[in-house]
Amino acid sequence: MTETSARQATSKVAAAFAKAAAERRAALVGYLPAGFPSVDAAADAATAMVNAGVDVVEIGLPYSDPLMDGPVIQEAVHRALEGGVHVTDVLRTVEVVAATGSPVLVMTYWNPIDHYGVDSFARDLARAGGSGMITPDLPPEEAAGWLEAARIHDLDPVFLVAPSSSHDRIALISSVCRGFVYAASVMGITGARASVGQAAAGLVARVRQHTTLPVAVGLGVSTGVQAAQVAGFADGVIVGSAFVKRLLDAADPVAGREAVSELAAELAAGVRGASA
Repeated sequence: MTETSARQATSKVAAAFAKAAAERRAALVGYLPAGFPSVDAAADAATAMVNAGVDVVEIGLPYSDPLMDGPVIQEAVHRALEGGVHVTDVLRTVEVVAATGSPVLVMTYWNPIDHYGVDSFARDLARAGGSGMITPDLPPEEAAGWLEAARIHDLDPVFLVAPSSSHDRIALISSVCRGFVYAASVMGITGARASVGQAAAGLVARVRQHTTLPVAVGLGVSTGVQAAQVAGFADGVIVGSAFVKRLLDAADPVAGREAVSELAAELAAGVRGASA
């Protein structure tokens, strides 16, 4: 067995997708930013997502210039930063959520990682029980340092493909991903949408021409019906803004946790119903 295949065999992310596939369903991936409405409340909400059926958790690292994020996530991240959230709080959140047994990935822009130190962050993420990192603004051509750190610390690097990605670009991105390939279903910023982009199914099919890794679709899913739709053609369904909006709309952290748990249960039923 090669080093790469050995890593895939032991990856918690790969195992979560494999378990979902064995159950003939898509994996459910849920996102929340660290630090909103507080560090402890965010960790509590993310844990509630897992208990309600989320298979893999993305913890967002709040950043002052979130170019890809829509207004919902921007608002939550802004409040987290105003509350003084720090990278160490992100790692503490990862540790709490990872204690559930669920794989936890950090979703982050590259600047904070570069500032912290690539190997140092990879080391500390692994120590916290994290499984890898999603880096939406890091091109593979500039990712050598992160890929090496991920190899050393046994972390999964996840990169994004988009409907506009060429076949050559998809092949390159897929070749450096571990765990899964993140397929952005639409062009533009994040946010819940009334319907999932029509290009999503075609993008998944194109990615599968270049890799055997699972392909998970994100950007826009907000209901159990949409989750079932995406689960019909993808290996994973990624939901972010809809979870964050539940926290933003809640009267207090307890209500937010309950609202997030309710949505997770609806989405989990959706991905399971698609294969029933």
